[in-house]
Amino acid sequence: MIIMTIDRGGFSDFLRRSRQRVRPQDVGLPTGPRRRTPGLRREEVAQLAGMSADYYIRLEQARGPQPSPEMLAALARALRLSDDERDHLHLLAGHRPPAARGSGDHVSPGLLHLLDQLPTTPVQVISDLGDVLAQNAMAEALLGGVCSVSEHGRNVVWRWFADPAQRTAYPADEHDHYSRLHVADLRAAVGRRGGDPAATRLVERLRAASEEFASLWELHEVAVRRASRMRLVHPLIGPVDLDCQALWAPEGDQRVVLYTPPIGGDTAERLALLKVVGTGQFAPTG
Repeated sequence: MIIMTIDRGGFSDFLRRSRQRVRPQDVGLPTGPRRRTPGLRREEVAQLAGMSADYYIRLEQARGPQPSPEMLAALARALRLSDDERDHLHLLAGHRPPAARGSGDHVSPGLLHLLDQLPTTPVQVISDLGDVLAQNAMAEALLGGVCSVSEHGRNVVWRWFADPAQRTAYPADEHDHYSRLHVADLRAAVGRRGGDPAATRLVERLRAASEEFASLWELHEVAVRRASRMRLVHPLIGPVDLDCQALWAPEGDQRVVLYTPPIGGDTAERLALLKVVGTGQFAPTG
């Protein structure tokens, strides 16, 4: 476990230089002909952050107590810090940065462009909760078209536990393995989100719909899915083994998943055949 401690010298220096970069007019204060201090005065930062001037001065002089996350948030607002600067302030103070603002269901144009540039590789954009947000034609041919389905219908975890038909394309002796992977990954996402409404609603519905999910959820296993191997049996091209590589977006709530053939075997040839036959039939998403 990483033990975080305050970097008093770095923290005080960053406060001072951030204060000097803020112009009085940026925060609604008059400049005045007698102002000699670059940026804001210490007392002004303290007033904007809702703390005593003495407390703030001690922070800048590297002799104050470790500020709380709430105090850091107030300082970040007063100093007009960007998200990156706010996170840096928290780290210098010995605290983990607050959770980043997520992308939600919006897929950036850059990620959509990436999908189009990989015509021979199945690729999906999946949220941390398991919602399929976008996919290219090869992914649709291999795994099915679920992006247009609303709410939990496009969620791979929901479909795995709530619709037994979704498992038919996967070897029966691997069902337990995939179930544990889904639950452990979802548990990690729920923890990162701090129990937000979307995560809470999904877990509650899953627990009500599936005794298997409820039992696995109680184990409290946590494992983020970054890379894995899966096997499925496609109705047109037969059995395929796939390496699944997840590339996480900076916000941490979306990942690009690439399904690539392992070295050796005939998966590459089977995928080439799938590109020709297209999306007439497909295996269910898992």
